[in-house]
Amino acid sequence: MNITQPSDLDFQLTLQTEDICLRPMQASDFSHFKLLVDTAPMWKYFTHNLSDDYQLRKWIEDGLQMRDRQTRIPFTVVNRHNKKVLGATSFGNISERDKRIEIGWTWIGKGYQGTGINDQMKYLMLKYCFEALDFERAEAKTDVLNMPARKALSRIGMLEEGVLRSHTLMSDGRRRDTLFYSILKSEWMGIKTLNSWT
Repeated sequence: MNITQPSDLDFQLTLQTEDICLRPMQASDFSHFKLLVDTAPMWKYFTHNLSDDYQLRKWIEDGLQMRDRQTRIPFTVVNRHNKKVLGATSFGNISERDKRIEIGWTWIGKGYQGTGINDQMKYLMLKYCFEALDFERAEAKTDVLNMPARKALSRIGMLEEGVLRSHTLMSDGRRRDTLFYSILKSEWMGIKTLNSWT
């Protein structure tokens, strides 16, 4: 695995395995994302309906602005073999003082779901969090109704913590109850071994 500037929180960070690369998101990724996001039901549990051109463009712009303010690190996920864009993810809600970071804003194109890409993404991000940054906590959150996401977070070893009621406005106007998950630094090596990540 390659990690750019492993001792610092780098807002132009690139992470990669043999198969995928998490590189800095760019405004020009709109055209690549557009090919992956055209199914409205895909966004049922997401805070934005990215099948809508305006919302997709605004979502990208917001991520890039947050990177400029050093509050979020948005990534575009790319297949290293054929250079195809697969989806997106981010680090956010970063507290260097508290040594805490959130993994989120994650989606994968429908044709690439269930192929192990999400696990590789999470592995890269968790390894960076605990082994490069030496942070104490990585967290994630999802809609309590989003069972696929809940299963995926539990599968990689994230611990379910609790629900914040009426926490987030969804793209369809529904207010979601948000379920939080976390992994602590003290748990990471055991989780890493258990998952047999490479």
